[in-house]
Amino acid sequence: MEQQDAIRQEGKLTPVLALATLIAAFGSSFQYGYNVAVINSPAELMKDFYNETYSSRTHEYLSEFSLTWLWSLSVSMFPFGGFLGSLMVGPLVNKLGRKGTLLFNNIFSIVPAILMGCSDIARSFEMIIVSRLLVGICAGLSSNVVPMYLGELAPKNMRGALGVVPQLLITIGILVAQIFGLRSLLANKEGWPVLLGLTGIPAALQLLLLPFFPESPRYLLTQRKDPGAARRSLRRLRGWDHVDAEMGEIEQEAEAERAAGVVSVPKLLRVRSLRWQVLSVIVLMGGQQLSGVNAIYYYADQIYLKAGVGRQDVQYATVGTGAVNVLMTCCAVFVVELLGRRALLLLGFSVCFIACCVLTAALALQDMVTGMSYVSITCVIAYVIGHALGPSPIPALLITEIFLQSSRPAAYMVGGSVHWLSNFAVGLVFPFIQVGLGAYSFIIFAAICLLTTIYTFLVVPETKGKTFMEINHIFTKRNKVSDVDPVKEELKDYPPTALGQ
Repeated sequence: MEQQDAIRQEGKLTPVLALATLIAAFGSSFQYGYNVAVINSPAELMKDFYNETYSSRTHEYLSEFSLTWLWSLSVSMFPFGGFLGSLMVGPLVNKLGRKGTLLFNNIFSIVPAILMGCSDIARSFEMIIVSRLLVGICAGLSSNVVPMYLGELAPKNMRGALGVVPQLLITIGILVAQIFGLRSLLANKEGWPVLLGLTGIPAALQLLLLPFFPESPRYLLTQRKDPGAARRSLRRLRGWDHVDAEMGEIEQEAEAERAAGVVSVPKLLRVRSLRWQVLSVIVLMGGQQLSGVNAIYYYADQIYLKAGVGRQDVQYATVGTGAVNVLMTCCAVFVVELLGRRALLLLGFSVCFIACCVLTAALALQDMVTGMSYVSITCVIAYVIGHALGPSPIPALLITEIFLQSSRPAAYMVGGSVHWLSNFAVGLVFPFIQVGLGAYSFIIFAAICLLTTIYTFLVVPETKGKTFMEINHIFTKRNKVSDVDPVKEELKDYPPTALGQ
């Protein structure tokens, strides 16, 4: 009878699990999204501040080139900081734990929030540039640690839904920044420092509330080697005492951890028994950013203007696009356990591919065929819908699922580095692509979407409803297909339980 009760309760969303998810995602993922979008609306005001500050010091204004360079530096410091934050993931989560790293990470939000909020008073644009680097580090850590933390807290039947929550909070953060960035609210001469400084509020709330919630039971058992603490954490999260089956599965991972030790990034890239997992992370994380999601947002304003949207009203159209992004990501939370991860990736990248192809044609014919501007708007919205369903939320979730505990931190460092370097590259290169190719810029993104779709169809398995060990066994079979004797010889020092051989 007790066993039946445990089966009936398995996978229930308990208050502790729900609140831990919301606090972790709001305190970290929300501000990542907020900082992605927050400097778009007040950009001209901030450039004026840069110029006036420089003029007050030197009695001359910045040249056009110098101002553009300073602004580019301010923008690009965020993805560069994200890359640095990704490199810090492994050492921090192994030393401080998942929850401990999130708490420590708030330093990289609260300090720059204060600096940015005071930059106008201090008459220092350098404070903004340094702050953008620091909030980038915060975003780089949170974009990797939050999915890892939630993936390890969640029961297997809810891992997908909870794993999409960080992306949902990122989109909400973007939308809130767009709303607060309306000229009638904070995107004005007096309000823009407050707009930048608001990022510290979610961090402060997380710093106050997250200590009351459990650490990852997998971390407690596998790396802290404290089965009592792991069992107590699991009981709090599940809301019942019957956690023996799940503890057994975690102990299997712990055995693999003890056998292999902590897998570093060089070892992760070298070990052939993990090659398809690593390649999948690189392809999906690269495809997520190189598929043109940031370029679509960059180009959206021009598309709306050409479609006849008034210059003063474009800000509202941008907010509307952000609202569609939130709505579709919210849908992904509910359908990821119904349709599965693989199906959403295939659907999302396919929609993005079609949208990019049609958008290219619409932009090329916009001055010749009536109504093409409205087709362009439709393509932008369709692209946002497709990306929000699969390419945006699923890759980070899959990293948690396709790697065991011993290699998961290193895998997040690799995935995070690919994510942020790709993000940085698109932001840096797209304006030049746009000048060179014009309307045909999106053909490149269409090709990347198509290649990622094909790779997903051929290689990426469905992970819905499977334990970490079951998923590992799926990749074990795939990795063995092309293993030869020299490879097995190379792996002789890595026990089978650790590497999936």
